[in-house]
Amino acid sequence: MNTHSSNLANDNQSTDEAYMQEALRQAELAAHAGEVPVGAIVVKDGKIIGRGSNAPISKHDPSAHAEIIAMRQAAHNIRNYRLVDCTLYVTLEPCAMCSGAILHARITRLVYGANDPKTGACGSTINLMAEPKLNHHTNVTGGVLSETCGEVLSDFFKQRRKNKANSSQ
Repeated sequence: MNTHSSNLANDNQSTDEAYMQEALRQAELAAHAGEVPVGAIVVKDGKIIGRGSNAPISKHDPSAHAEIIAMRQAAHNIRNYRLVDCTLYVTLEPCAMCSGAILHARITRLVYGANDPKTGACGSTINLMAEPKLNHHTNVTGGVLSETCGEVLSDFFKQRRKNKANSSQ
């Protein structure tokens, strides 16, 4: 029995990592567009039903975070704003706005990559997901491919600083 449980844990871990790789591809799209490289996907019954990459700059929309875009697409695809039995994979810990939308959509599970010590609302600065007064709770798994997800962000900001320094010379 313990062996079976162990295999299930490994299967979940490899599945989470595979889906996080897809979220990382979405983050790359954001980076190529000059946006902060955050990517997200929504999965239901083993199928990706929503994808999103950060786009607040290009869309002139402060709510155009990767999570929101992925959830909008998923809700449209299943024709329901409630995303029950769905898992959201995102490369960066969601902010308060996105965490609120995740809870409102009734996402069952959230899997994120890198922690966000400045605006993360799943434990880094505050933890909306654990607020007992709320009527829905999302299961959270953090740190999946965290190093890779963090490097994507670090590299983006290093390049941005380098470009800024070169343009001021």
